[in-house]
Amino acid sequence: MPDQQVVDLLVIGAGMAGLTAGARAVRDGLSVVVTEIGDEVGGSARYAGYAWTAPSHEAMERHNPGGETSLKRALVDRFTDGITWIRSTGVDVKGAQPILGFGQGHQFDTNHYIDTCRRIVVEAGGEVLPATVTERLLLEDGAVAGAELVTGDGTRRIVQAASTLLATGGFQGDTALRDKFVHPHADRMELRSNPHSRGGGYRLATSVGAATGSTGAGFYGHLIPSGIPFGDPSDFVDLSLYYSEHALLFNLRGERFADETLGDHLTTMALMEQPESRGLLIADSRVFRDWVVGSYVKGAVAVDKFALAAKRGGRVGLADSLDELDCLPEEWGYDGSAVRAAVEGVNAKSAAGEEPTPGRRLDRTPLDQPPYYVVEAVPAITFPFHGIRIDDSARVLGEDGRPVAGLLAAGSDTGGLWHRAYAGGIASALVFGLVAAETAVETAVQNTTPTVTGDLTATAAARAASRGRG
Repeated sequence: MPDQQVVDLLVIGAGMAGLTAGARAVRDGLSVVVTEIGDEVGGSARYAGYAWTAPSHEAMERHNPGGETSLKRALVDRFTDGITWIRSTGVDVKGAQPILGFGQGHQFDTNHYIDTCRRIVVEAGGEVLPATVTERLLLEDGAVAGAELVTGDGTRRIVQAASTLLATGGFQGDTALRDKFVHPHADRMELRSNPHSRGGGYRLATSVGAATGSTGAGFYGHLIPSGIPFGDPSDFVDLSLYYSEHALLFNLRGERFADETLGDHLTTMALMEQPESRGLLIADSRVFRDWVVGSYVKGAVAVDKFALAAKRGGRVGLADSLDELDCLPEEWGYDGSAVRAAVEGVNAKSAAGEEPTPGRRLDRTPLDQPPYYVVEAVPAITFPFHGIRIDDSARVLGEDGRPVAGLLAAGSDTGGLWHRAYAGGIASALVFGLVAAETAVETAVQNTTPTVTGDLTATAAARAASRGRG
């Protein structure tokens, strides 16, 4: 017989969302088990370092009009609470700073935070189980009541739980799901993420009737030099061509196809739709000086991304004049003359104070200072925007639009928040991880089963009651 236990909250996935929820829940007096399919906890949060989002509802609506309103409002309204929570764990959080021209965020040591949350869970008597596979969700009278697990040593365990949280980090590690829900050729993209987020939460949710977001919602990622596989997680930042928002990007036909100034993360989605999903990124000496070898955000380590791409064997070139673009290597497949003429056309429009097509809404400065730095770029994916539908209490929604009893989701497993837009994955995981913990507290208080609620502390009950829903 499998080992059996009963807890208030079972968390499946030990990344930013899962460990945030677990740590907050044990502080609120809940009994908690956290599982993780990888050998180590942390997931993609290990590679972050910032939490940021839109600072107002107006900014969120302007930059993410297609996202679900209730989720957008919850993220904006609760972000400050999330930063306060991080500080309450003893992790140092820097002051607010601008991000991407419209966002606002904070730098902090995400590794320290992840390890601190794990320690909080364990010291409170909870469990964190790495190398553990969740085989199926348990159902009782139509409600999710925990899950069946297989731990790293092969032990089979039944964990009954009043609330079960899915926080496995998305499905970007599964090429079949990427091809189905992101783009028919999404399997071509390099994975800019931990390799363990392979749709475990998505499959568990859909197995019990959860609704999912629409296809075509897009993905979060960045441009990287073509032909260079990621060597280790440090490459996720070092090889990302964030400076593209100040440069010009051309497809194989020598055409601009997006307003690069709106952000590298948006240009990345646009390039996915172009022939062979590759293009030439061109910067002049001004962009090189100010952005290529500069820090993307304050406090980040500056890396010469052009030099690194060249060293690693990427397709790069240095042109002393625009005329030299006519001589692009034939094997690259680009019409150099068309590219050169297009750069000249953008420069002429900019010099005349006119808007090029596509526009350059945020920066019309011409690229007219040689030499010119050329890098062939391709998209890389961090996580998809398609995912499990939730409400603003982190409750998973069924296909009928009603919550699936006992089931929560947070972080990159969820869909609906972002639609062809992005304003902070770590912020979303943080906020909805905390929201999930609060919902789990309310469920535990309301639950009448003595084995589940018997150890619930007065603190947890008081917290739930103070929110008016306990």
